[in-house]
Amino acid sequence: MISGQTRELPTVGAAALDRLMPMHVLLDADGAIVHAGPTLMRLLGEDPVLGRPFLEVFELRRPGGIDSARALADAAGRVLTVRLCGGDGPFLTGLAQPAMPGGLIVNLSFGISVVDAVGRHALHAGDFAATDPTVELLYLVEAKDAVLDEFHKLNQRLQGARVAAEEQAFTDTLTGLKNRRALDHVLARYARAGLPHALLHLDLDWFKEVNDTHGHAAGDHVLQRTAEILVSEIREDDTAVRMGGDEFLLIFPRLTRRDRLAALAQRLLERLQEPMPFGDVHCRVSASIGIAVCEAGGTADAAGNLARADAALYLSKRRGRGRFSFSAPGCPPGCVPGAVHPQGVTKLSSR
Repeated sequence: MISGQTRELPTVGAAALDRLMPMHVLLDADGAIVHAGPTLMRLLGEDPVLGRPFLEVFELRRPGGIDSARALADAAGRVLTVRLCGGDGPFLTGLAQPAMPGGLIVNLSFGISVVDAVGRHALHAGDFAATDPTVELLYLVEAKDAVLDEFHKLNQRLQGARVAAEEQAFTDTLTGLKNRRALDHVLARYARAGLPHALLHLDLDWFKEVNDTHGHAAGDHVLQRTAEILVSEIREDDTAVRMGGDEFLLIFPRLTRRDRLAALAQRLLERLQEPMPFGDVHCRVSASIGIAVCEAGGTADAAGNLARADAALYLSKRRGRGRFSFSAPGCPPGCVPGAVHPQGVTKLSSR
């Protein structure tokens, strides 16, 4: 009121309303939607809403008892709670005010469900009015998500580095097999669980001659080729270990049948006798093998089981090399005279 006169307010156009209230709807005197803000149109998707009654598009949850355009107009100035009809989307908070002759403008907002709505409808800051405090909340959510994403990536890198370090600590660098440290863990675990398993202790014959004659590079090649042969003959759950030098150990969980172990040992002996080309030379070795079968619930500890396989190996060495031997059941470490199963010695071609 200035000098007794009323100043006429300017008309706000649809474009300005879209920027100021991107989630508003304009209703005519019959309660039909004649215009909707751009963000609200994104929520509505492909559903054509212009010309349809507001109460047909939106389910009015509060206040109750509003079932006509007249009743909706009478609720002007009261807080509304609505949701899209037939949907499972978030509830929206709204406020209706008179606009245009006999019509209403209803401005809607997400309220506390804004984070869920942003993810559900892929909204961004441009879908809200610049003065809407929701924009600041979105920035905080984005910042939090960015921090959590970086934290997750860092955690993955640290986890990967830890796994890589552990793997390196338990891996023989020359052959890629498990090393003695890994062996101690595996055997101790099997002993604690009483898990039936078999140990196949293998030592290369004539390996020193390869090093002396052709050099250490040739010797390394023989060790690597031996590792490849061992891995190719075992199952996924078995473990191949380089114990050091030219000694290897195979661990077979839940395998105690002597016929199968004997067949495996025989294949290994035959394959390891084959010449191993290295440059212009052919490296020749053979192998001696000792096998210990550890039945379920056995009383021998990990060191005792390994000692039985070791005793059987050295008996194979003393009996001419290039063969395998079984440790007799119940034979304590060091009982060499009875450490070989009578059917367990197989002699290959002598050198």
